[in-house]
Amino acid sequence: MSGAASPLPDLARPDVGAALFSTWSVGTPERQRATVEAFAATWDSRPWPTPELLSQNLYLGTDGDTLMHHAQWTSEEAYHEFVRTQRRQRVDEIDAAVPGIQRNGIARYQRYRGFDTRTEGDPRVPGCIAVIEIDFDDPDPDLRRAWIDLVIEALETDPDPSPGLISADFHLIVDGDRHLATDRARALNYAQWTSEEAYDAALASSAPGVGSVTPQWERIRRFQGFKGSTIKRYRFERAFVPR
Repeated sequence: MSGAASPLPDLARPDVGAALFSTWSVGTPERQRATVEAFAATWDSRPWPTPELLSQNLYLGTDGDTLMHHAQWTSEEAYHEFVRTQRRQRVDEIDAAVPGIQRNGIARYQRYRGFDTRTEGDPRVPGCIAVIEIDFDDPDPDLRRAWIDLVIEALETDPDPSPGLISADFHLIVDGDRHLATDRARALNYAQWTSEEAYDAALASSAPGVGSVTPQWERIRRFQGFKGSTIKRYRFERAFVPR
């Protein structure tokens, strides 16, 4: 059976071979809640699908419409086997409970690097997950790595860091098989903040990294190949894990 509610997933665990991110659009906060309940009922009533699924994590979008799924698999092949043999039954049960869910696609990522501000005994709790998708106009993955390296350097050297930023985990998109194949040159930043208010305050005060005048942030603003980014905010709802 799937496990009970648990802490946020460890994005740096070494046995994750495929980090899969996807979103569903459901329309209203009431349908968000109904979809969460249907998803939990479906997963709780079945055996854990395979040991190769390490965790299945569910997030509620603060827009009142979106749900994000973040699944940690040992390999992409294990995910495709789940799709072939078990996914349809689960999806059908959820759709019967909440008709009309729009599924917006799924992409495979691999974590590249992270930045963490926590020290031992840090009491801060993530109240907001900001998921930032960063697009580039050059397919060279070394360009994306260079951009991430520069952002982490800027965060590490920022003289006025935001106290609300807990961590940031940067991922590179991976061109997988079948519906996971993509031609996007993209990175993803999964950033934990203490609250939406802290995140808004950081943006409003141009810290960290929005308007700071350090040489590192200036280089990021002038970075050749950066195309743009989109940001969505989520609240962690539940992790499903094997017992």
